[in-house]
Amino acid sequence: MLGVPQWWPTGMRIGAVLAHGSSRDLNDPIIEFLQRELTERGVMTLRFNFPFGEAGKKRADSADVLLRTYRDAVTLVSPDPLSAPAHLFIGGKGIGGRIAADLAASGIRVDGVFFLGFPLHPQGKPEKTRAELLYRIISPMLFLQGERDRQCQLDVLRQTLTRVGAPTSLQVFPEADQHFKVLKRSERTDEEVQLEVLNQLEAWMDRVAHGHQ
Repeated sequence: MLGVPQWWPTGMRIGAVLAHGSSRDLNDPIIEFLQRELTERGVMTLRFNFPFGEAGKKRADSADVLLRTYRDAVTLVSPDPLSAPAHLFIGGKGIGGRIAADLAASGIRVDGVFFLGFPLHPQGKPEKTRAELLYRIISPMLFLQGERDRQCQLDVLRQTLTRVGAPTSLQVFPEADQHFKVLKRSERTDEEVQLEVLNQLEAWMDRVAHGHQ
């Protein structure tokens, strides 16, 4: 699903690729929301299905298949050099973000990588961190983390980021889980959290595109 802004290609020409996580497909509410709103705000966007998401399966494909699919998706954003984004950001939710990190670590040219809940460790097991990819990325990174994300304990993430060489930014969303949903007793709604995520992501891409990492 390619989203092309009305007046493209004008302005900063920012492009963003968004990948879904292991439990959803490209119609994940927050992925769909971010694509729609970023496109309205002048960003060329792409959301896509990994093969397991397309087939409606619950088990993710192998890492090689996921990486190849994401790499192919990136080429769809800029088939015409004259209208290609001048600044490209890649990322995603859960495993989608991890594969984006893998792609960035492999040397593909991107301006930044964003994570909608980085799966730093297995659920409830913060002692088993999986952060090696982050140490090989040279592009700026943005971590958008729900406070109740059981796959990313915040103190462990903060400690991990002190060892990352690339510029990093961390935005924490109180009371939100890994799907950016809040409890019913919360004073905020899921829609308000989604809007906060959107604003933080857009502001970060704009800063990086202007050279303010």
